[in-house]
Amino acid sequence: MFARWRAAGLIVPAILTLAMLPVLIGLGNWQWHRMAWKDSLISKIDERVKADPVSYPAVLSEYVKSGDVEYKHMRVTGTFDHSRERHLYAPTTASQGWHVYTLLVPEGGLPPIFVNRGWVPDTLKDPSKRAEGQVSGPVTVTGLVRLGQAKAAFAPDNDYAGNHWYWRDLDAMQWGPQGPPTPLQFNAEKSQAYAPFSLDADALPANPGGWPKGGTTEINLPNNHLQYVVTWYGLAATLIVVFAIFARQRLESANNDEVQPKKE
Repeated sequence: MFARWRAAGLIVPAILTLAMLPVLIGLGNWQWHRMAWKDSLISKIDERVKADPVSYPAVLSEYVKSGDVEYKHMRVTGTFDHSRERHLYAPTTASQGWHVYTLLVPEGGLPPIFVNRGWVPDTLKDPSKRAEGQVSGPVTVTGLVRLGQAKAAFAPDNDYAGNHWYWRDLDAMQWGPQGPPTPLQFNAEKSQAYAPFSLDADALPANPGGWPKGGTTEINLPNNHLQYVVTWYGLAATLIVVFAIFARQRLESANNDEVQPKKE
């Protein structure tokens, strides 16, 4: 058989086919596992979003244990420090706008936490134009826990002085217009630890005056891995079929050459 395949010129194509098949099947298997992982993640997030709110200390404890707190539904009571309001750029199809992050000082000496109170159009970015929504005194806020955000490749730098934020840098949001202190200044100030996550406030109850509008969290986790599974497995099957047809043709051609009478 080896001699027939060598005569038909099939040795190299067979080696290449055998080398490519594990790669294509491996990529299909990887996408299959990714699909299962994404299904599990979507289910977990959906369960967390619909769950009853848990306490702030419970989320802090879970963060210390596992770090797995993204999208947990949480409730916290405290007082807003409106002097520590941060504006995260969030344009929509209808208007330029901002997400309003305000520092909440919780009861019981727990770490302060930034709360995304909701969205405002550019015309209401100035807090004085929505004074009714600048609530004072103790408030209870429920919302979804969000971890910090890494800077995207083409995202602008956050503008500390102008209070213009383009990505959710929770570590930096605690500093004022001058930006983060030097290590020596930080050690000298002995600043209080802040929460390692923020909270996206629910849409209801609405803020007084209607602004900011809560419920800004967008959960969009498309699961397109099935089409990738079909693609890679399909390419593997196609490779087998193509090689089988090619090999049959070459073997038939080699057999025909052998049975042809030699010309004298």
